[in-house]
Amino acid sequence: MKTRYPMKKKILLLGISLSVLACGNAGKEKLATDKEKQPSEVVDKSTPVKVVRLEYSDFTHDMIANGTVSSRNKVDLRFLTSERIVAIYVKNGDKVNKGQKIAELDRTKLENSLLQANDNFERAKLELQDVLIGQGYILRDSASIPADVMALAKIRSNYDQSLINRRIAELNLKNAVLTAPFQGVVANLFSKTHNYPNAGEAFCTIIDNRHLDVDFNVLEVELPFVQRGDIVSISPYAINNWGADGRIVEINPVVDKNGMVRVKASLQASDRLYEGMNVRVLIQQKMNRQLVIPKGALVLRNNRKVVFTLRNGQANWVYVETGAENSYGYVIADNSLQVGDSIIYDGNINLAHESRVTAVVNE
Repeated sequence: MKTRYPMKKKILLLGISLSVLACGNAGKEKLATDKEKQPSEVVDKSTPVKVVRLEYSDFTHDMIANGTVSSRNKVDLRFLTSERIVAIYVKNGDKVNKGQKIAELDRTKLENSLLQANDNFERAKLELQDVLIGQGYILRDSASIPADVMALAKIRSNYDQSLINRRIAELNLKNAVLTAPFQGVVANLFSKTHNYPNAGEAFCTIIDNRHLDVDFNVLEVELPFVQRGDIVSISPYAINNWGADGRIVEINPVVDKNGMVRVKASLQASDRLYEGMNVRVLIQQKMNRQLVIPKGALVLRNNRKVVFTLRNGQANWVYVETGAENSYGYVIADNSLQVGDSIIYDGNINLAHESRVTAVVNE
């Protein structure tokens, strides 16, 4: 037989059940909260770092500049006359030796001009003798002829002008064949055979690629680091992974309006270097007995240069001042660091003063 409860009793029992359930959940939440409030175990982690012992060492100061390659010997070859070109023996880029033929003009007119000049000169010489005889002298005794008498006789006989014309004709005929004045390479040759060159215009250029220089500029403040005899290394922008060495031979003692000083260095001969080529110049100067830190050891804190040293398992924050630099490191310019200090150069980016660190061995 089922027991029937009034509606009010059913509602009362439901409320009691919900209250008990709520109290149970609240107890669980309080227990979880209490667990969270309990102190957890603190783990003090040590940061692995790489260190190097600070010692005195030689340092090479590096400076970078842009330069231009130039030949120490360079000459433009020109014909003196505009006769027809009958032969061209070379082309651009050809290597030539001293005295080697470059090109040749038609010499027919030039040879005739020389013959005519010689004939005119002989006529002038006879005329000079006649004038001197008229003055009571003979040409073979020219040492005893007064200077004013000889000068007047040469003018009347047109002797000097005839002599000049003969020399010009000889020079024009000789210049009808262009030859290399020194060993080098041919450049800027654009004329063709059977054409007529413009007299006095450059026919081609001979460049001595055995003796090359590089011209570059350095800042006025960098002059203390540049001396004659210093070694330079050049890298053409047009050639990857290749370079050549040189030595500074000249420093122009003038500072231009931009605060730059022009420097010249001689280079080793190379077929890969061209007149006017743009290159990157690395100037190196050796500095003896310097305290040098790796570049990775220097970090910025509060806009100041900082180096961390390792001591008793802790990283010590040290402010430093640096001087010269190169691709490897910096020279320490103050007394902030001492010989024997362990310098942290890797793993120092996020370190703070007195951070716990552990030195690891390079693999």
